Order: sequence, then C-alpha cells, then structure tokens
Amino acid sequence: MKILDKYLLKTFLTTFTTVFVILFFIFILQTVWLFISELAGKDLDLLMIVKFLAFSMPRIVPLVLPLSILLASIMTFGNLAENYEFAAMKSSGISLQRAMRSLTIFIILLSIVAFFFSNNVIPYAEYKFINFRKNIAQVKPALAIAEGQFNDVGFYNIKVNKKSGEQGNILTGVTIHKKTKIGDGSKTVIKAKDGELISSEESSILQLVLNDGYYYEDIVPKKYEDRSKMPFAKSSFKKQIINIDLSELNKTDVTDESVANTNTMLNVSELKYTLDSLNKNMKNDIISFSENSNMRMGIPLNKKLEKATKKRKPLPKDILSLYTLKEKSDILKIAISNLTSTTYSIDTTKAELDNKQKNINKHLLAFYDKFVIVFACFLMFFIGAPLGAIIRKGGLGLPIVFAVLIFITFHFINTFGKRIAQENGMTPFMGSWLSSFILTPLAILLTYRATNDIGLINMDVILAPFQKVIKKLFPSQN
Repeated sequence: MKILDKYLLKTFLTTFTTVFVILFFIFILQTVWLFISELAGKDLDLLMIVKFLAFSMPRIVPLVLPLSILLASIMTFGNLAENYEFAAMKSSGISLQRAMRSLTIFIILLSIVAFFFSNNVIPYAEYKFINFRKNIAQVKPALAIAEGQFNDVGFYNIKVNKKSGEQGNILTGVTIHKKTKIGDGSKTVIKAKDGELISSEESSILQLVLNDGYYYEDIVPKKYEDRSKMPFAKSSFKKQIINIDLSELNKTDVTDESVANTNTMLNVSELKYTLDSLNKNMKNDIISFSENSNMRMGIPLNKKLEKATKKRKPLPKDILSLYTLKEKSDILKIAISNLTSTTYSIDTTKAELDNKQKNINKHLLAFYDKFVIVFACFLMFFIGAPLGAIIRKGGLGLPIVFAVLIFITFHFINTFGKRIAQENGMTPFMGSWLSSFILTPLAILLTYRATNDIGLINMDVILAPFQKVIKKLFPSQN
C-alpha cells in the first residue's frame, strides 16, 4: 500500500507543480499587462521592475492555488480512470477513499502552509507593494498618476485623461480635488485643459503647472438653512502652479515605508485588534451623536408659556394662539432652523457611520479570507478528485473545461458575495463563505457518486418519466 501512496503522491505532485507554475506565469503576465503603461518607457532600472513584480506576486497565490489543486486533481484521477488503473485498484479491494488518503494528508499540509502564507507573507508583500508604488513617485513622479482614475498625491486627488511625453509628464484633461485640512465639508475642484509635471530628484517638491482652467470652491454658510443652496466661488486662470510636498509621502530612497494600516496589510491578530478599535470608535460616535441630538432639540420656552405652565392652567390645543403674530413668526423660524440643522446633522452622521461600517466590513472580509483559502484547498480537491474519476479523462482537454467552469463559478460567487457584504447587503461572514457554502454540496455529491460508481448524470432517472408517458400514449398492441 505504501508503494501505491507514493505512486499517487508522485503523480499528483508532478501535475500540481506543472499546473501551478503555468497558471502562476499566466497571472503574472496579467499583472504586467495591468501595469505595463505605468512601467514601460519610464527609464526604470531592472532591479526596480523586479522588486515591483516580486511584491505583487504573493497576492496571486490565493487565486492560483485552489485552481491548481482543482485542475491537478481532475487530471490525475482522470488519467488513472482512463488507463483503467482505478479498475485494477478496486479489483484489489482498494476504494476511492483509500486512494485519496495520502493526497488528503498532503492537502491538509498544503492548507496549513497556505494559511501561514496568507497570514504573514501576503500582508507583508502588500505593505511593501503599496509603499513601493508610492515611494517610486519621487524618482519617477509620472508613475504616481495613472490615466482615467483619481490618484492620491499628497493633499490632492488628481485625475488625467491622457499622459504623453518621454517621461509621461505632459497631462491632458486634468481634474484635481483638493483635500480640506479642517474637515468642514468644503470642497475645492480645479479643472484644466492641460498641464505638466516638473520634479527633481534633489527636491521633495513636485510642481504641477496647469494651463487654461477653472477653480471651483464650495462655501459653507454659517447658517444651516443656507447650506441647501450649496454656494460656491468660481474663477478662471491661464496658468497656475501647484506645489505638492512629497516629503511625507515619498522619499528618494525607495526603501522607505510610510504606508500602513490597511486591511490587506494586516495579519489575523492585527485585524482582531483593529476591528475592536473600529467597533469601539463607531459605538462611541453613535452614543455621542445621540446625546448631542437630545441637547440640540427643543425651543426655549417663552415667558407667556412659562407663566401658563407655572399657574398649571390647561394649555390650549393651539399653543401658538398664546403669542402675537411676530412671536409666532420668530418661533416658527427657530423651529425651521432647528429642523434644518438636525436633518443636516443626521444626514452627515449617517454618511460617516455608513463609511465606518464599510471600513469594518472590509476588515472583516480580510479576516475571513485568511480561513477561506484553507477551506478552498479542501473544497477544490474533493470536487476535482471524484470528478476526474467520474469523467475518466486526463490530459488538458475536458479537465480544463470543467476546472475553468467550476473555478469561474467559485470566483464569481466569492466576488459577488464580498461586494454585497461591503455595502451591508449581507454579513461579511456570509459574503466571504458564500461560494464555499454553495459548492460544498457539489463536492459531497461528486464524492458520493464516484465512491458508488455512479456516473455524473444518471440518464435512467431523467428518461424514466418520459418512457412511462410514451408507453401510456402509445401502448403496444398484441
């Protein structure tokens, strides 16, 4: 039996290694393709490009590993069934479960390694990757701004429609959102027809020269009732220079590490600590808002109303009848102002709490992902091994078709569940484990059918009702 275990393990490992290397290379090419516009033609040395790719490689493993296990399992057990090696095993009294025992132990060890890799290596690589991309902007500032999306550079969010020039420093269609330092809700938007990035490796100041543009700035009125009008100031310019200080964001030495504390950069213990802090912070914000709202509500009592209350006289149904027209007008103005202020405060706080809850959901999803990859390795093995034994086809034909269909389903459901969970459509736990819960019955069904030598689809069960109907409609004549 040990000879059989060695044979199965050697066959599976050979197939798994080959498939993993090929798929990993394909996903690396995809990463290169995504960033080719940012890397090509920017005069970066080979070492920086190698570092860039090396830091981006670990994030690919959670995608490649389950797919490699699935495809290797289908190919290995499909080859065994196609060459009648399974038939020889069964004739010797060796069941499918016994044949899978050694490989199951290997998958357990591989899952443990995958957990430690996901918990330690991937967060560290994400930490280095994001810092590397930000720090590289000092050496080649054009890399900090990608086309067609907003890019966080210092106190500015910059979007350009197109970059040109030898260094990519000529910008066309520039839109800039300036961050406010005091958090009062005001916004500053700058739009320009074109611009140019000017930098020097000896200086930490990045100059952005803008031509033919407009400058928009929101004005926050002191009165709450005037805020609904959304006033703003607008001005135009022929040329404007914006100096962006990169000293805190980037350093000339691209080994500096200044970015941390994102959900993808944390391990399990750090995620637990961060989630505890985020939940406490959100709870305190809710309590503080409720207490402030209670203090903010209400209208100061007028002297007439105070006298009526002290004399314990029954108040009229229309309390405003106690006041003159001018007093009624003043009371209604105060009430409207309080209502507007309270409504604005509720809307603002609700938006802030929603953003905080989404941040908590992202950290929870990152926490559960550490364990989902472990279960995914088991799931894909117990789908692929029995499926290969059932279809009895090895090679790179039918196994690839089944593997791609199953993995696309798994990945689509996983992505769909996470997106809904981020928007509070379902719990983060359910969003992370949704794909595993849906495909687990498939793994159980395939294992049962393969163990009992039942085909993938029992045609007799499907055709039997139709045969009964045909016999009733067309009875045989003696």
